[in-house]
Amino acid sequence: MSEQMRFENRMSDADALMWTIEKDPLLRSTITSVAVLDQSPDRERLIESVDRATRLVPRLRQRVVSNAMSIAPPRWEFDPNFDIDYHLRWMKAPGEGTLRDLLDVAQPIAMQGFDRARPLWEFTVVEGLADGRAGLIIKVHHAITDGVGAVKIAMHLFDLERDVALDRGPMPDEPEIHVMSQMERVRDAIDHERRRQLGIARRSATSIATSAASAATDVAGTARQLSSTLGSIGRMLAPATTPLSPIMTGRSLSVHFDTITVPLSELKSAAKRADGKLNDAFVAGITGGLRRYHQHHGVDVDELRMSMPINIRNDETADLAGNQFAPARFAVPTAIEDPIERMRSTRELVTQQRGEPALSLAAPLAGILYRLPASITTGVFGSMLRGIDFVTSNVPGVPIPVFFGGARMEAQFAFGPMSGAATNITLLSYLDEVQIAINSDPAAIPDPDVFVACLHEGIDEIRKVG
Repeated sequence: MSEQMRFENRMSDADALMWTIEKDPLLRSTITSVAVLDQSPDRERLIESVDRATRLVPRLRQRVVSNAMSIAPPRWEFDPNFDIDYHLRWMKAPGEGTLRDLLDVAQPIAMQGFDRARPLWEFTVVEGLADGRAGLIIKVHHAITDGVGAVKIAMHLFDLERDVALDRGPMPDEPEIHVMSQMERVRDAIDHERRRQLGIARRSATSIATSAASAATDVAGTARQLSSTLGSIGRMLAPATTPLSPIMTGRSLSVHFDTITVPLSELKSAAKRADGKLNDAFVAGITGGLRRYHQHHGVDVDELRMSMPINIRNDETADLAGNQFAPARFAVPTAIEDPIERMRSTRELVTQQRGEPALSLAAPLAGILYRLPASITTGVFGSMLRGIDFVTSNVPGVPIPVFFGGARMEAQFAFGPMSGAATNITLLSYLDEVQIAINSDPAAIPDPDVFVACLHEGIDEIRKVG
């Protein structure tokens, strides 16, 4: 049911960067998933499932341990005081138990920072929703994994049938615990950096030899390639401190959650009309909604700055836990009224971003940035991200029904971090539906009902094309 994943004992440079820049709380990387279950899960079965998963997925029992005397990224080490009761919680739904009540419960949970001395996840089961339903709030730090990896990890928690016997074979052993001394950590960090430098040297030697051979036969082409790469790096790291939106300018530490659900087939059909894919229809619907929101406030805006994670997993990293994406930032047009033309424009822009030479250098750049003083790194990323107007993300979910402690999951919404933007809008597919999670900053968007209505209109405009 679950795919095997490879877990390293030390953060990658990219994950360490994500961890470090949280010195600025606006740049926190918390993912909060809100699921609706058709009934309350069976407690005994649920506790057994979660306990089993924590023994199979190391990250669920590991904490992050840094070494102040080392420039190596922090280690993932098993928590000697792991307490499942801290991470798995139960509560009664407030109000009438509507989806809105469930989202209101999830919001303050998402706003709270993690206890950095413990593993970076929390589950809250919310019982007593309307019509006998229940909610499941999953909070995970983005340093653990990206959206693709999160779906793989989740399959260790979910069942494919409602009535799964409690006796699923012997419970896996608990992990062996060894708390390193500071000296052991220093030696381990030195070994890590030595191996890293040797790896860089080997790759560099091959790259230099290849580049030298290419340069000898095509001097002009090599010069153009170098210029293109340097320009791409410049675009990736360029400061963008001011949003393009004249109205979504405020920023705070608060969040507001909303959702939209539409049939998957309708968005796919609309995308096909524009020779595009699901993501093109999704982003085009969002930009159409943002145009309407600005017009509602008496403002015409031609373009907004969007951030989008570009998946950079390859054959070598496909099974690696952790984040395998590069953040792309680019202006997208909002003034295109024709929905098919807007989808085609979106497809062209995203294709262009996927072809940026700097994407292949994401890991080396992260290694350089992580090893700068934390205050400088945080400042660099703050200057890159504070001018983002909105974030979009498209995560392929599971196409089959899944169960959690005997309860069938009816819907799931993944609220991604805003990381300095006014809103993060994430699409997660499940069964035959597209479930869109809208995480907005009340300081930037004080009228969420209007905002969601405008987004709904933008998405409905795309759906009608299909």
